[in-house]
Amino acid sequence: MEQNAWLTEAVAKVSAEPKTIVRLFASAGRHCADPVAARTRLLLALPADVLPHWIDDLYRHGDNSEKLAVLSALPELPLGDEAVPLLHDAVRANDTRLLAAALGPYARHLDQHAWRHAVLKCVFLAVPLENVADLDERADRELTAMVAALRAEREAAGRRLPPDALRLLDSVP
Repeated sequence: MEQNAWLTEAVAKVSAEPKTIVRLFASAGRHCADPVAARTRLLLALPADVLPHWIDDLYRHGDNSEKLAVLSALPELPLGDEAVPLLHDAVRANDTRLLAAALGPYARHLDQHAWRHAVLKCVFLAVPLENVADLDERADRELTAMVAALRAEREAAGRRLPPDALRLLDSVP
């Protein structure tokens, strides 16, 4: 079956019977050239009243590619802050793709303390800060103090911070 036809049929199935998303979400990687976009379409097909349950279930039981798809879709879904626990989980993981996705536009729901620590982890793991949504607006003195302390630690060990982290230090007065 052609991937567009597969996806169209899968979206219709999820709209009619939400529990089918479990099987279809997992198999999107085999049927679609862009599984993240396909999985986003499947999530968008879910009725709003069951959406929080299914995104949590799909994330918690999914492999890292499925988790990435859930995190990437969050900004497009009709949600409030229900999925913030998923961001916390992604930040604790050591998969840099999940960390970067967790700091996309939906990260506006993270409190400032958690957001700062997630950004610091990006610096520590050399995740490009261009992946951090609203960095210029949310960066504050406390974040720069944390990054400066990491820089001092790295320099004492003969290592350097990534260039975008150095720019971050220069951007906050």
